Amino acid sequence: MPRKAIELPLQLETLSILDENGQVDRDLEPDLPDSLLLKLHRTMVLGRRFDERMLTLQRQGRIGTFAPIKGQEASQLGAIAVLEPEDWMVPCFREAAAEIWRGKAMEHILMVYAGYNEGAFIPEDVNNLPVAIPVGSQTLHAAGLAYGIKYRGKNQIAMCFFGDGATSEGDFHEALNFASVFQVPAVFICQNNHWAISVPRSRQTKSKTLAQKALAYDMPGIAVDGNDVLAVYAAAKEAADRARSGDGPTLIETVTYRMSLHTTADDPKRYRTDDEVEEWVRKDPITRFQKYLTDKGLLDEARIQSVEEAVKAEIKEAEERFARFAEKPVDPLVMFEHAYAESPPHLESQREELRRELEAGKGGDQHG
Repeated sequence: MPRKAIELPLQLETLSILDENGQVDRDLEPDLPDSLLLKLHRTMVLGRRFDERMLTLQRQGRIGTFAPIKGQEASQLGAIAVLEPEDWMVPCFREAAAEIWRGKAMEHILMVYAGYNEGAFIPEDVNNLPVAIPVGSQTLHAAGLAYGIKYRGKNQIAMCFFGDGATSEGDFHEALNFASVFQVPAVFICQNNHWAISVPRSRQTKSKTLAQKALAYDMPGIAVDGNDVLAVYAAAKEAADRARSGDGPTLIETVTYRMSLHTTADDPKRYRTDDEVEEWVRKDPITRFQKYLTDKGLLDEARIQSVEEAVKAEIKEAEERFARFAEKPVDPLVMFEHAYAESPPHLESQREELRRELEAGKGGDQHG
């Protein structure tokens, strides 16, 4: 039998609409209302300033370790902006800006990183999953959610966020395979920030792009400039519409950069150069978007300053609400709640023992 080339029905594309100097490709520019453009800008600035404030709070010992988002605001917000309230957001651990867009209060984010389980509370009417720390595990959750949506005939989609490191995990491949086989309404957003902690993308895969991994599963894939909020929005909107119409999942690779730390326990100076970081600082997603909005007449220096002052005040108010919460005494008995639907006898016995010791004034000495 002669060798024959296999014809693959899908092709891979890259997309960039707004270059690093803020110049827009008019043929590709999405027709977005001014109100949405300004909301995107404000939330990008809010996400950046909140991120910077959290880093200060962590260094002061007021919150614990967290994963900064600096540089990835466009990758998150351009994608999450296409969702409807009834859709599902499935985050990893670096989506604070997207969580804020979806209604999570900043003080709740601070509570999470200060170790309070109350911060993880998600209202019944908000379709967000909790943060997922294990790398790549949430891709399976998203595939299952989307399968449930399809099974129930709902007009919803599930959007999942993860990093380039997750594409090296088996969970990622299992999720994409399942999602494509069952044609579930899912959008997979890979934020390729070039570093999986200290492992560079070049040490993870020989693939020219991460988006091309979609082709193995016969689903559309696209690589977009992740610091271009317009390109991210356009690609995500197309993918969301496809999923909602019953045409299955999409993989979007947003090519971006982690300007800050992997987490606050990390020292990136040990594995990357200042020149590399500076190259990406020149591609800052906020700076280029501000140039675009200024050219459209929607922003000027005074309006930018007004946004800065407003988000600073908003962050301060959230921090004050967090501080008031943190001043309240903690009931140690709470640790026995929410682990089981029906608390087992041995746990109830331990709870009762601790309750008696606390009442007798011995709890601090013996369990401090």
